[in-house]
Amino acid sequence: MTTPTPDTRTTRHASILALGAIGLWGSLAPLGVSLAQVPPFLLTGLGLLSGSVLGLGFALWGRVSLALPWRTLALGVYGLFGFHFLLFIALRHAPPVQANLVNYLWPLGIVLLAPVLLPGARLRPLHVVAALIGFGGAALAILGGAPDSGAQTGRAQADAGGLQWGYVAAAASACVWATYSLLTQRVAAFPTAAVGVFGLASGLLSLVCHALLEPAVELDNHALLLIAALGLGPLGGAFYLWDAALKRGDPRQIGLLSFLTPLLSTLGLLLQRGEWPGMPILLAALMIVGAAALGAHASRDNANETPEPDAKPGS
Repeated sequence: MTTPTPDTRTTRHASILALGAIGLWGSLAPLGVSLAQVPPFLLTGLGLLSGSVLGLGFALWGRVSLALPWRTLALGVYGLFGFHFLLFIALRHAPPVQANLVNYLWPLGIVLLAPVLLPGARLRPLHVVAALIGFGGAALAILGGAPDSGAQTGRAQADAGGLQWGYVAAAASACVWATYSLLTQRVAAFPTAAVGVFGLASGLLSLVCHALLEPAVELDNHALLLIAALGLGPLGGAFYLWDAALKRGDPRQIGLLSFLTPLLSTLGLLLQRGEWPGMPILLAALMIVGAAALGAHASRDNANETPEPDAKPGS
C-alpha cells in the first residue's frame, strides 16, 4: 500500500477546503429566496459584515496581524465588492436565469486564465475540454432547474435588444471573481484571516450603495437570524475556505470543482420548492463530476512531467 506524498495530501486538503466553500455557496440561493424582501445591497452588506467577524475573531485568537498593503486591500475589495455589485446590476437589467448562467463563466475563467496570471501554471488541452464540459453541466443545471425556463428563455430572446448591458455586467462579474481568485496568489502573502478585512470594507461599501440606491426597510428577528447564517456561510465562511484552498491547491482543478456551485444551488432551490431533480439535473451532475475527474487527471499528468536535465559542464 503506497503512502500519499506530501504534495498529494496538500492537493486533497485543498480540494476538501474548496468543496467546503462550494457547499456553502450552494446555500446562497435558497437563503436569498428566503430573504427576498431584503434589498440586495443591504443583504450583501449585512452578510459581509457578519462574515468579517469570523476573520477578525480568528486574528485576535491567533494574534495574527491584519495590516495589509494597500494593493492587497484594493484587490480584496475589487473581488468581494466588485463581484456582487456587478452581479446585482446584471440581475436588474437581464433575466435572472440567463444572467446567472453568464455569471457562472467564472470557473471557466479560472481554468483558462491560470497560465496567463500565474507563473508555472500550464494549460493542457484536457483542462480546456474539462472546463467546457463543466460549463455545459453548469448551464444544464441552471436552465434545467429554473421554473418555467422555456418561457424565460423566450422572453429573453424577445427582449435581447435592450439587455446587452445586463449581460455585460454579468460577464464582468465573472471576470472579477476569476481574476481576484488568481491574483490573490500574486500579491504579497497575507493570512486567510485578512479576508475578514476585505469583507468589512466591501460590506461597508455595499451599505453605502443601499443608502444611495435602495429604499429603507425594517428587518424582523427571523430575517436577522437568516442574515447571520448568510454571514457565517456563503458570505463569510466560504470566502475563508476558498482563500485557504487557493493557497494550497491547483487553481485549475479548483476552478473545475467550482462548477458544482450552480448544481448545488439548483438542488437547494428545487428542494425548497418541494420538487425532485429531473433528468437534466442528473445529467448536469454527471457532466460536472466527469469534468472534475478529467481535470484531476490532467493535473496529475502535468505534475508527473519532469523537465529534461541540464547538460553537465564540459559535456
